[in-house]
Amino acid sequence: MDLNTIRQTIEQTLVTELAKAPPIAVAFNNMSFDPTKRDPVVQCLVSFGSGAYLTQGGKRDSLNSIVGLIVLNIFTPDGVGSGANYTIATRLRNLYNRLKAEGINFDSPIGPEVLSSPPSGKFQTQLRITFEVYEDLRLENV
Repeated sequence: MDLNTIRQTIEQTLVTELAKAPPIAVAFNNMSFDPTKRDPVVQCLVSFGSGAYLTQGGKRDSLNSIVGLIVLNIFTPDGVGSGANYTIATRLRNLYNRLKAEGINFDSPIGPEVLSSPPSGKFQTQLRITFEVYEDLRLENV
């Protein structure tokens, strides 16, 4: 599975959930984004970190591990309490908690952590979710 397919699977899972009532706007990596213009909004950032060779072999007969991180920034209006923000955070924790989708294994979500320097007029929390994918080079066209 290539990195773009992994990213698309993660993002589509989120878009599908946030389209349900009540719908919530979402922004992704490399998109113009101003959280002060929407209520509420979730920013999703997908990045890839460590990897490991799981078996010996060459480019066509090996198994690798790819580890990545999803950062979900949740923005709700400031000054009205944390309830709306934590409701969204619970919804997202439930979405990814113990999820296995298209060969992607998600770890237990971390957070929501309250961030101390949110944009003006916003209350912001952050969820972080690590994930792992097993890349089977026997199945890839390398």
